[in-house]
Amino acid sequence: MASKRNVEDSILDAARACVVDFGVRRTTLTDVARRAGVSRPTVYRRWPDVTALVADLLTRELRRILLEEEMAAEHDLAEESVRVRLVLHAAGVARAMLRHPLFTRIVDTEPELMTTYTFQRLGTSHRAALEILEPVIAQGQAEGSVRAGDPAVLARLVMVTAQNTVTSRHLFADLLDEEALVDELATLVDGYLAP
Repeated sequence: MASKRNVEDSILDAARACVVDFGVRRTTLTDVARRAGVSRPTVYRRWPDVTALVADLLTRELRRILLEEEMAAEHDLAEESVRVRLVLHAAGVARAMLRHPLFTRIVDTEPELMTTYTFQRLGTSHRAALEILEPVIAQGQAEGSVRAGDPAVLARLVMVTAQNTVTSRHLFADLLDEEALVDELATLVDGYLAP
């Protein structure tokens, strides 16, 4: 018998495939159940609708990106200052999101689905990012590589700046390719965090 976590991951993987293939509006919980190889009640017991399922899927995907990029920054840049690691982490997260098929599909075809989390309130994904950023910013302040200020404020501004850069990438398409856009984001974040 499969564990609860394995079943949920299978459902989330199926949801990701459905959204990438069809978009959020054309994905149904029945489609997801069929693709995951589970019954519809199995999906409905966990998520009341596609919106809730996609919210959990986005959170899972962003957490994976955040952790992968954090580990890469810590491993590859262990000798660098905390600020350098923060800047490269933010750039790595932005780069990964710009290449992620789920994020790009939603931003390109159904951006209104992100409106609440762009303009009105923090979501679970935001809180996951802030849980990583705030203590690292405080560590950088103690080290002297990050400027003074409330770590919660600095972390939130870095997060929102990275998010808005990624979701607004088409506004730069006539000037910069995605890699150059990430480089500009890194310069902006570095200047903001510098003492």
